[in-house]
Amino acid sequence: MADERFDVCVIGAGSGGLSTAYGASHMGARVALIEDHRMGGDCLNFGCVPSKALLAAGHAAHAMRHADRFGVGAVDPEVDFAAVNRHVKDVIATIEPNDSVERYAGFGVDVIAARARFTGRDTVEAGSRTIRARRFVVATGSRAAVPPIPGLDTAPYFTNETLFDNTARPGHLLVIGGGPIGSEMAQAHRRLGSRVTIVDMGPILPKDDPELVAVVRQGLVDDGVELLERVSVKSVSGGAGRVAIAYEKDGETREIEGSHLLVAAGRVPNIDGMGLEAAGVEFGRQGIEVDARLRTTNPKVYAIGDCAGGFQFTHLANYHAGVAIRNVLLRMPSKVNLEALPWVTYTDPEMAHVGMTEDRARKERGDVTVLRFPYRENDRAIAERRTEGFVKAVTTKRGRILGASIVGAGAGDLIQPWVLSISAGLKIGAMAGMIAPYPTMGEINKRAAGSFYTPRVFGDGMKRAVRFLGRFG
Repeated sequence: MADERFDVCVIGAGSGGLSTAYGASHMGARVALIEDHRMGGDCLNFGCVPSKALLAAGHAAHAMRHADRFGVGAVDPEVDFAAVNRHVKDVIATIEPNDSVERYAGFGVDVIAARARFTGRDTVEAGSRTIRARRFVVATGSRAAVPPIPGLDTAPYFTNETLFDNTARPGHLLVIGGGPIGSEMAQAHRRLGSRVTIVDMGPILPKDDPELVAVVRQGLVDDGVELLERVSVKSVSGGAGRVAIAYEKDGETREIEGSHLLVAAGRVPNIDGMGLEAAGVEFGRQGIEVDARLRTTNPKVYAIGDCAGGFQFTHLANYHAGVAIRNVLLRMPSKVNLEALPWVTYTDPEMAHVGMTEDRARKERGDVTVLRFPYRENDRAIAERRTEGFVKAVTTKRGRILGASIVGAGAGDLIQPWVLSISAGLKIGAMAGMIAPYPTMGEINKRAAGSFYTPRVFGDGMKRAVRFLGRFG
């Protein structure tokens, strides 16, 4: 068959690939989209969507157990785990048409269900088809890493790619890894009635501000999640219905036994067997090497999302797609800017962050101002009995916002004004001066920002000025 020619060939139909194909096709480009597994990628099928659906079920069960806080009779809910699984699948099915082959074919995208492999600098083979394109965008995502733990290769375990197919509630779920995926799924299963233990070589959620992590840790403990932090996993053993982890702590080897095992020990890029060498594309263990414009070592090939290394977020892959499109189609020298990149851990309480942490700001900027405001002083939080947590913002002495972190109810939504402020280069006065509707959780942001001015507004200098002006009537 003769070579088929396209303006853009996108490899991978996850969030980043779909956004690229959508944007390029709507801008008039002829687009091929190659996917050898499921449309929607990890986020729709194994990640963001099913995990949040499972968390929502856990939240519902938790609310029933603690309804007495509001004068409503608390009950221990009967959890039908198979029905919970149907809820998760229904959520996926509801969103699935947005990512379907039919929808993208309707946009004029040539969707090819095959595995892509580069055979040259501008040529890809996909099944029986040979694709040539002016530009390629690799968006193949990542998959769960499986650490080289002795015995793990013969023991049954879940990853995020298989967890949501489980229809029977685990009696005791062991989780290797206390990052966002491990912590979220541990809490969800605990609230749905499983005993849960997290086993981690370091502290849980190591990439976040320890001050905020302490609040999340307490939330997990209050729910009954058992934490084995700063331990070394030595081996895994067992079979269906019984699995054991041998670990070392303080020089002593111990063992914990459970019914099921979830491995949530990081991610690895999906780049194996793609023929990147034939395309002249350099790559390593962390992913494909790209510059600030997301170009690989082959200027005809771009890489976006998880497979390009760095942070692994759906929203970052979507942002990458916009950068790639501007470079590929409009020939604009658009570069990635992560100064305002947010991320959220969807435990309860949630934890959200954007910009610099306090530690980084002090190292890079020296003398900074740290602002805090607690949920317990917010009227809406008090009314809803959600007073755990706080806002923490970091600014320069002149009020430029460097970063913000929030731990507490709805943190993922509350972080967004801070994202906008950093993106737009706003100073703290913009946040402090906004009119926040009452009573809302959003007032927490305004109050935290307003504390920047407290020493000046209520200090001795202001008092002297008011007394002086009072002399004039």
